Amino acid sequence: ECPLCLLPQPPEAFPTLASCTHRSCWACLEQYLRLAVSESRVPVSCPHCPAALQPTDVHRLLPEPALRDKYEEFLLRRLLVADPGTRWCPAPDCSYAVFAHGCADCPRLTCGREGCGTEFCYHCRQPWHPDGPCVPVPPAPSLATPTAQLAQPEELAHGEALAQDGSSRAGAEDIKVCPRCSAFIMKINDGSCNRMNCTVCGCLFCWLCLREISDVHFLSPSGCTFWGKRPWSRTRRILWQLGMVLGAPMVISLAAGVAVPVITIGIPIYMGRKVLAGGPGSRRSSLSGCQQCLSVTSSVLLSLFVSPIITALAVGVGVPLMLTYVYGTVVLSLCR
Repeated sequence: ECPLCLLPQPPEAFPTLASCTHRSCWACLEQYLRLAVSESRVPVSCPHCPAALQPTDVHRLLPEPALRDKYEEFLLRRLLVADPGTRWCPAPDCSYAVFAHGCADCPRLTCGREGCGTEFCYHCRQPWHPDGPCVPVPPAPSLATPTAQLAQPEELAHGEALAQDGSSRAGAEDIKVCPRCSAFIMKINDGSCNRMNCTVCGCLFCWLCLREISDVHFLSPSGCTFWGKRPWSRTRRILWQLGMVLGAPMVISLAAGVAVPVITIGIPIYMGRKVLAGGPGSRRSSLSGCQQCLSVTSSVLLSLFVSPIITALAVGVGVPLMLTYVYGTVVLSLCR
């Protein structure tokens, strides 16, 4: 039975994959690859695990030559986007890539595509400007008009796909640009988190500040919140940081004062209840009342011996970590 369509299939209908041992029927894999390539989700992962499918398997499973060519083109663009020295020709009718390693001192680049020859700047990636400084990259438009699409040919050349309804137009706050590859990213306003992952280059970035982030970005005093719609204002951020610095000793002392008795007393109570509870088929049901009492007493006494150690570890590790964060990271951010 195919795990995707749940239909019984003969053994020859399940092609083997070089990337993993998962099996799906030929028709389901064809449809899955067709959708993945059409949506520029390249490299294509296995439908059952994160392992990337080998190009030989993709070519073997994709029936249309046009889709195979599209897959190869997206693979190439994915590699070029990840290369920091690659620049894309800004001409509206050109998607040519220029390898520009070591061109920072001589930033004048020329597109090598036959019939184009557009000159542009290595730094700002805009048409060449010999008499002026680099023009700042404009913010992402809403893509509601054709002129907005032509204004960003580099992003359109990266192979991203955006589904747009002709009767509704997305606002500029719903479409932003990936900070690494400049691909257009649309975020549905459904209350989802601000941790975004670009499907073109794999960049992990914050939707609010558009910076590449780590997993602790939303724990830092940057003003970006995990589910917020906009970063905090500078005044609110400074007031929050001052409150953390001034109120940290009282809050940490209160938390430690509550945690110590809760852990010390809670663990023996929990262990006693756990040992005392049991179904009719448990081993404890065959014990006598004296044996059950001895078992509960021994478990409580053992947990009374262990719980102070756990409490000391929790307080001894948690309190220094919180103090280091407040008087290290927060204070440093406040000084900046």
